[in-house]
Amino acid sequence: MDRTLNKKGSGLALVPFLVFVVIYLGAGLILQSQGVEMAFYQFPSVTAMFIALLVAFAMTKGNINERFRIFAKGAANEDVLTMLIIYLLAGAFSSVAASMGGRDATVNLGLSLIPVQFLTAGVFIISAFMGTATGTSMGTIGAIVPIAVGVADKGGLSVPLVVGACVGGAMFGDNLSMISDTTIAATRSQGCEMRDKFRVNFFIALPAALITIVILLVMGRPETMPDMGVLEYSIIKVLPYLLVLVLALIGMNVFLVLTIGIFAAGIVGLATGSLDIFGFAQSIWGGFTGMNEVFFLTLFCGGMSQMVTHNGGIVWLIEKLRSMMKSNKSAQLGIAALVSLADCATANNTVAIVLSGSVAKDISHEYKVDPRRTASLLDVFSCVFQGIIPYGAQILTAAALTSAYGIAMSPTDIIPRLWYCWILAIVGILSIFVPFADGICRKDPWNWEYDVAESGVAAKKAALEAEAAEPQG
Repeated sequence: MDRTLNKKGSGLALVPFLVFVVIYLGAGLILQSQGVEMAFYQFPSVTAMFIALLVAFAMTKGNINERFRIFAKGAANEDVLTMLIIYLLAGAFSSVAASMGGRDATVNLGLSLIPVQFLTAGVFIISAFMGTATGTSMGTIGAIVPIAVGVADKGGLSVPLVVGACVGGAMFGDNLSMISDTTIAATRSQGCEMRDKFRVNFFIALPAALITIVILLVMGRPETMPDMGVLEYSIIKVLPYLLVLVLALIGMNVFLVLTIGIFAAGIVGLATGSLDIFGFAQSIWGGFTGMNEVFFLTLFCGGMSQMVTHNGGIVWLIEKLRSMMKSNKSAQLGIAALVSLADCATANNTVAIVLSGSVAKDISHEYKVDPRRTASLLDVFSCVFQGIIPYGAQILTAAALTSAYGIAMSPTDIIPRLWYCWILAIVGILSIFVPFADGICRKDPWNWEYDVAESGVAAKKAALEAEAAEPQG
């Protein structure tokens, strides 16, 4: 959204965000006290955002057409529309790849390659790869937990530890994946490239993952060697995931990466008989519709954020945060705290990033925090808290899936054993004071005049000159 630091601030302008949090969080707390399963997901976040949006309309001055123009300016923002299209393509790829059997093949391949005595650490590694390749922590947990719990139960492993390893690995992937909606939201809101955010984020997530693996190798050895049974897989069905991962890492445009991934998965499905042409088409459509919540949420939030900004809410918030921020490092801590609180309030890491993104961008510019660093902080700390809050979908789903084996488990059994999320938080905070992850930021510093990395200044100048030369009409 537009930065409007010269506009008079108004704390009342933030009331729509407060309405959203109160409705969404309040409904979840009430239902949880009544013992309702998945309590924080019974009142749809999109409905809560819609009500908050109506409040924003009511608070904005001008006639209804003027108010709608302000909303449309935010909803039709280039970054918002880019996020929306990427969400759809990411959903379609995940759906097609899962429909042709790629998800199950990837899980079984990983379990087949890992010695049983290293199973707990192996579950973390498989989940990390799966989450990175698919961009979905929920899909990773849904695919791996049922298998991992059965093996853990047979081998005398700590089931909460194995489940925690799975959830931790899934959050690793959610944090780093090029097609994760959190990565998309974080990078688009800060105006940086996904591969550059990945380079910063990787050097925070990797040490946390390595420490986690060592802990799981020590603590997760089974009492007996369980029989894994026959785990069938086809290498060809794993290839679309590897293709998407490699193409994204080499810097190919994300639209091309996901489009290629969709058709690669479809071709594999058609070639192996797992899909016919109609099943392929239905899987694409199913992937599109499966992203409807985050799609509408981002659309409404983009428009509402513009209205809140227009009314002075962002300026007021930055003024208050400024009193606590004295330097670049304290600004980074403020960004981390902002997105963490947003995630605790909404129990959705993508929502937390979308809500915090515009404010974080303003803080980034005010205190010269490299946007690649800001995007990494948003993604890291939203994933940390999404993993450890007891009412998050990931923990609730993982705990629920253990019941299939007659194992009663609550989220509080898993949270203390979520080693990766706890360690990631420590490494993330440490990276603020000891900038070991900022190699790309030092090598290719940010140009604040053109709002791009130095390597992109020439291209930005050319684009601006071409835009200026276009005839006005």
